[in-house]
Amino acid sequence: MTFNRVLLVNPGKKSGLGFVNDVIPLGLEYIAASIEREVENVWIRDMGFETQSFQSHLDTLKPDLVGLSLSATDHNEGLQLAGLAKKSGAVTVLGGYHPTAIPEELLSNACVDIVVRGEGELTMKDLVRRGSPEGVPGTSYKVKDRVIHNPDRPPIQDLDSLPFPARHLRRHKYMCRMSRNGRDYDVITMSRGCWGTCVFCCEPYMSRNHMRFRSPQNIMRELSEISAYHGGRPMYILVTDPHFMGDPERTDRLCDLLHNSDLDAVFSVMTRGDSVAANPELVKKMCDNGILNYELGIESPEQSDLNEVKKGVTLKTQRRAVEILRANGANVSGTMVIGLPGQSEEEIKRFPVFAKEIGLMNCAFGIATPFPGTEFYDRLALKELIFERDWAKYDEMHSVYRLNSVSPEELEKLESYCMARFWTLNTFMDRASVMQNRTGKKVPLGDFVDEILSKLAFVKDAGSNLREGDIRSHVDVVLDAMMEAETEENERKIPVEDSIEVSRFFKILGPQNIQVTLRYGAKSAGYIVKTTRENIDSVKIVGEKQPDATINIDVDLDHMMDAFDRDSLLGILNSVYTLRNAQSVGGIFNTLRLYAALTTEIGSKYLGEKLQVIG
Repeated sequence: MTFNRVLLVNPGKKSGLGFVNDVIPLGLEYIAASIEREVENVWIRDMGFETQSFQSHLDTLKPDLVGLSLSATDHNEGLQLAGLAKKSGAVTVLGGYHPTAIPEELLSNACVDIVVRGEGELTMKDLVRRGSPEGVPGTSYKVKDRVIHNPDRPPIQDLDSLPFPARHLRRHKYMCRMSRNGRDYDVITMSRGCWGTCVFCCEPYMSRNHMRFRSPQNIMRELSEISAYHGGRPMYILVTDPHFMGDPERTDRLCDLLHNSDLDAVFSVMTRGDSVAANPELVKKMCDNGILNYELGIESPEQSDLNEVKKGVTLKTQRRAVEILRANGANVSGTMVIGLPGQSEEEIKRFPVFAKEIGLMNCAFGIATPFPGTEFYDRLALKELIFERDWAKYDEMHSVYRLNSVSPEELEKLESYCMARFWTLNTFMDRASVMQNRTGKKVPLGDFVDEILSKLAFVKDAGSNLREGDIRSHVDVVLDAMMEAETEENERKIPVEDSIEVSRFFKILGPQNIQVTLRYGAKSAGYIVKTTRENIDSVKIVGEKQPDATINIDVDLDHMMDAFDRDSLLGILNSVYTLRNAQSVGGIFNTLRLYAALTTEIGSKYLGEKLQVIG
């Protein structure tokens, strides 16, 4: 058999915490570049963005080999697509972290012919050359009812030998959902693997705890290619490396090359807190050369949790890492894992408090998920604690194994609690303050509002994964979280006028006491924002109506939830009451002043476009 017409497929948009970025299928682009000269045709289809059905692509392209890249949450959809491909006469091959971990389970399905384990570039190249998986290292396949596992293929050592991803086959414009900064968006891989041993991470079984690095010169050549692909426009580039600072000397050389280039790019990287803490001068150099966004695996405020998951880092080191990044004007994000064995509800509620205490500017709270192939999965499986076998639920937003201290339903509500308690108005203002320290310029009010709306869109989409359950009980939890944050938030003093450009806004608005109240049934929580003619005097969380409020804005969350279910932007906007709450002519006048200030400072068209994002 020969494979001359190869269709590479990304099953669909990611669910759970995987949708923060529109994830460009870089792995498929790498494979396409590796086999392009070996076949007559190779195509890439990202079904999360295609407007035609998968069957129509099969009918038009008539591939003889269909390769699908799967994560755990893609499992069900991937098998459906593989079934269509099989009926169309194509040989099917599955690859990625998930198939690498469970090749036998996937091959038990009649629609799956071959599984590629580990990195796919050389294995797929070998496969299309031979026209059969027989003798191809890194593949598993079926012979009648028997599964054959060929020997593992060693990880690719010389990453510079790989061709750059086949971006010319890309059919869609991707965006970063959490950063609407007017820059074109792309991704790049500069190294592979991580020497960390975290028990819940897939990297140890994929890369065997080893790291491999591309040379800085090779990276710069690809960055030049990316810039040309985007017409030289300013870039926002996500680096996919699980540990960007794994080789500090290489990172230092890369910064020198970036400094001497004319590339206009801002980078977002993932790294470990111990590497940041050990290299403060390098961090400064990185920030000075556009590497400004950092994601750290903070995991937990408890050292015992860090020890249990083999994080290999101390809380003191994590705090120091955040301190260094903030001092250099970096945008520092963290991920935390809730629902580890032994954690109680009271302990989990400390997570967002700790995240703000150490100075995180963004934070995601994922439910501990035992992905197959990890040590974490093996531990729980041995104790027969895993009760959920629907891979679609392995999205870090659903509880899939039993905890003695917290029920699955309570744990999912606690994730909503953590998100709500962290993402307060003061958190946004704190981020603006750090950004101002780097640039020396105040953040325009429009950009500040844009940042809030971006996060609201994130929370709205994240919540959509829970709508099949009791979403309204999660709204209840959000209000509880706001009120429990009242004391700590009211003590946070962030000088807004020093970091956000609000002078024109407040000249129009004037001195006001603005109360924004979120209502759901009998519960309510909100903010009272006291302004002067020049700035914000104070921001406080309150539970009840304040008698001295000059502007009242009420948000009916029950109505808003119905609008979300209908995907109705008008319904969402109609959930916000302003003029209707004005109790006097003065109240109406003050509210109209707020409208005028917003329109003048931000622009009605701009605000409308950003609200469209939420709807």
